[in-house]
Amino acid sequence: MTVRLKTLAALVALAAGAPAFALDLLEAYRDALASDPQLASARSQLQAIRERVPQARAALLPQVSATAAVMRQDFDTNLAPARQFNSQSYGIQLSYPLLRKPYNEVLEQSKLQVTAGEAQLLQAEQDLILRVSQAYFDLLAAQDNLETIRAQKRAISEQLASAKRNFEVGTATITDQQEAQARFDLTSAQEIAAQNDLAVRRAALAQLIARPVGDVNELRPGVTLEGPQPAGESDWVQSARDNNLLVQQQRLAADVAQREIERRRAAYYPSIDLVGNVGHGRNSAFNLIGVRTDSAAIGVQLSVPLYTGGLIQASVREATALLDRSLSDLESSRRLAEQNARQAYLGLNSGLAQVGALEAAERSSRLALDSNVLGYQVGVRINIDVLNAQQQLFATQSQLARARYDALLSGLTLKSTTGILSETDLARINALLVPPRASTGDSGAGTTAQALPAPQGAPGATPPQGAAPGAAPASGAKANPPAPAPNMPRQRGGRVLKR
Repeated sequence: MTVRLKTLAALVALAAGAPAFALDLLEAYRDALASDPQLASARSQLQAIRERVPQARAALLPQVSATAAVMRQDFDTNLAPARQFNSQSYGIQLSYPLLRKPYNEVLEQSKLQVTAGEAQLLQAEQDLILRVSQAYFDLLAAQDNLETIRAQKRAISEQLASAKRNFEVGTATITDQQEAQARFDLTSAQEIAAQNDLAVRRAALAQLIARPVGDVNELRPGVTLEGPQPAGESDWVQSARDNNLLVQQQRLAADVAQREIERRRAAYYPSIDLVGNVGHGRNSAFNLIGVRTDSAAIGVQLSVPLYTGGLIQASVREATALLDRSLSDLESSRRLAEQNARQAYLGLNSGLAQVGALEAAERSSRLALDSNVLGYQVGVRINIDVLNAQQQLFATQSQLARARYDALLSGLTLKSTTGILSETDLARINALLVPPRASTGDSGAGTTAQALPAPQGAPGATPPQGAAPGAAPASGAKANPPAPAPNMPRQRGGRVLKR
């Protein structure tokens, strides 16, 4: 028993220490593929539409029916006493349409409707790809934002502590302390909002995939994003005009409307049916023995509409107007597809350019922070300058990550406008993701940004250029250990920033 308990305890400890696998984009999509109610609704809709084909085909096939009857008859006359008789009959009827043009048009309409339903299902799948990708990257952006704010808060906290120490020994004014305190309080408020936003984004993704969401894979640092292929805007716009799934559905709807005109005009045509019946009856009403009858008939039945009071003409005019409406809807969908493709194309190229500009801005902000730190050390910059430079760098890093996510989403949207978006495109993006290096949770875990160096002349300040390392502080000042230079936080979806 003791050995079993020890073994069980070891297994539990091993399971507790085993690393949990983070959710990636492709896995999230496949989970949503199996549980999304909108996609399930589209599948059921397509299945229902497919049943219209056998229904329409059934009208062109032979129709066979059987009838049977049992009756009890009473006869009462003034010439004979009342009598009661029984009669039985049964028969089989056959009807086979030889010429029914409206039925043929209904069959062709049902086939077109199935094709339109398949395009509608494909559109639902592509919409799901976009919804999952949007929710996934929104979650990553929220994690980046919270991590950046927490790193900034830690840096400000250290700067606030340094300002308090410097004020206590008289090497800094109360203004430095108050400025750092104000910035710390503001960042605390931003952290609360970021925590709430992260929880909302996590819940949105969990709703899509129908299960809780823990850690998710992140965009690989330093990843290079590619532009659209082909590169020409006109190619994408023309492809969207021809192949957009909504355009395909509207084109098929116009074809169905054209078939509807033909179906209603077919009411002018004669109809020819092959008909036949077989029957048997027994009646004992006229004699005590009873009468038995057997019958069989087969023939061709012709029906020609001569006058319907203008019903057919009015019906054709109605169908023609509906066709005009379908053609107008088709042109509207084409223009919308062109606009969406152009917007996605410009958004993708603009996003890629913005990523490049923000990467340059990140490097510039880094240099600006280094310069302000150095200026603060030698006394030519004040505390608020360093805080502003910190905030600018953190904001740039957050914007850079968001720009990368938006560029990826624009690429998916562009393919969706042309009807070629598929799981393969999602797999390509998924290959750019890597397991998270650190979890962003409520505990505040993340990369620590250390305090900035104290200004020149303050306790713990770096000696001015030319001074001997370890030079004594000013008279009467209490020496503090040198404060380390700040370690900027890593940027998810960007480069690892280190000093």
